[in-house]
Order: sequence, then structure tokens, then C-alpha cells
Amino acid sequence: MTIIDAHQHVWDPTRARYDWLTDELAPINRTIGFDELLPSLRRAGVQATVLVQSADNDEDTELMLETAAAHPEIAAIVVYVPLDRPEEAAGRLAQLRRNPLVVGVRNLIHDIPDPDWLLRPEVDEGLGVLEDAGVTFDLVSVLPRHLELVPILVKRHPRLKIVIDHLSKPPIGLPEREPWWQLIARAAEAPLVHAKLSGLYSATALSSSWTPDAVRPFFDRALEVFGADRLMYGGDWPISVLSGGYDRVWDGLSVLFSELDVHDRQAVLGGTAERFYGISADRLGATAAPDAE
Repeated sequence: MTIIDAHQHVWDPTRARYDWLTDELAPINRTIGFDELLPSLRRAGVQATVLVQSADNDEDTELMLETAAAHPEIAAIVVYVPLDRPEEAAGRLAQLRRNPLVVGVRNLIHDIPDPDWLLRPEVDEGLGVLEDAGVTFDLVSVLPRHLELVPILVKRHPRLKIVIDHLSKPPIGLPEREPWWQLIARAAEAPLVHAKLSGLYSATALSSSWTPDAVRPFFDRALEVFGADRLMYGGDWPISVLSGGYDRVWDGLSVLFSELDVHDRQAVLGGTAERFYGISADRLGATAAPDAE
């Protein structure tokens, strides 16, 4: 089994603009490259990663392309194209897809004040560009309204493969599970909608205080509504540095992964990401270690 981390970033503030990267995030408000992650990947036995955009600009995408060219461990890239400018998005996507590692698109919708931004006519047309091109869409859902949009998007774009990043930030550590509990189930009703078991930290101010037991109810809920074949592990590095670091996140989630049967564990730790993103077997073969099962 090849273990795939389906959600990981690099960034360089000297190369691209990251409006969200402020002094409040001091430990990660700096240039962070892939080499910094490699020791943790090797310790965890992770052989491949999916590199995901960190800024809504071309400079961040170019940095990812360069990083992937230097590191065969990167098996796929989720890039930025301007969904609100569909003609430009189509041209840029066609250019980027000359690189076979480019498999998906993400926009930082959680940083846009309008929670209904994805429903705007021009953005809807942009999502149609993705649907027609057969690329995936990473949905950065952080508000209940973002999850409410999923059935609408599915109805409008029934062939678009959507993955909900970070399980839409469930209320870990909070007393109320709603509305997330029901909304995530509704979003999961569409068979092409997937989700990432990533970024599962406490929703309280003490995000570093999370435990596997605190995450378990939401992990189990995701398994109930999606099934393992539509869930994928993501380390969310280097954001995870703010919640204890890659090793701590991996060790914590591994407690939950160890409770799965062999099929479900293989799906969550690699099979789902490989199928969803259409990751090349040749690319995986370049770094895969012998099957550990």
C-alpha cells in the first residue's frame, strides 16, 4: 500500500502574496519548503503527497510546479485558476494541464466575505469549466453555509468531483455538534462528493490541545456518511505546525486509522486519493515502498 498525504502546502512570501499569512501566525509566517517536511513523511511512512494551493495567484501555482519538479514524492497538484473569470480560467487551466501532475483546482473561498460566492453566475460558469475539463474541485468549507452549498453545486454540476477540505472544520471541542452533524450528512448524499480527514484540530482557542478521543466522534460520523472509499487522509502541513506539528497530527490520527479494517485503512490512507485525483501509478511507483500490509 502506498500511503498518500492528500493535503499539504509549501509557500514563499518572497515569491507570492499570501494575504492570510500574518504576524499572528508567526511560526509559519516564513518561507516553508518541501525539504522541511521530508523527515516527518519518512517517519510516518508516507510515500506521496498532494500539493494544494495556498494563495489565489499564479505565483503560488508556479512555486508548486517547481517544487513538484524537484520532488518525486509529490504525486499531484491542486492549483489556482480564477473561477470568477471563466474565460481566463479555461485558458490558464489548459496551459497548466500540460503538466500531468495538475489534477484539481482550489480557490480560497473561506477568505471571501460573501459565503454565496460560489453561486455567482460567473463563478458557476467557472465551475463548469472544471466539470468539462474533468478536474477536481477542493472546497474550503468553514461555515455552515459553505456545506449548505454542496447539494446546490452538485445539482448544477453533476459531473464535478468535489472534495470537502478538513471535513468542513467540525466543532471539535465544542458542546454542540449541529449544524455540522446534519449538514455533512446531506453533503455526503452525492456520490461524487468526497472529504479529507485533515485539519481536525480543536475548534476552541486551544487548538494544540486536541486528542484522538476528541476527534473520534467526527471521524466516525464521516465514516458513517461517506464511507472509507470517499475519505482521504491529509496532514495539512505546515498549518499543522500550529497544532503540534506533522508528527503529532500523524500519531494522533493513526490511533483512529488503526481501528479501521484493512480495506478501510487502505482507502483512507491512499486508495481514495489515488482514485479521486486520478494519480498516475507511474508517479506513485517512483517513490512507493514495499507493501506493508
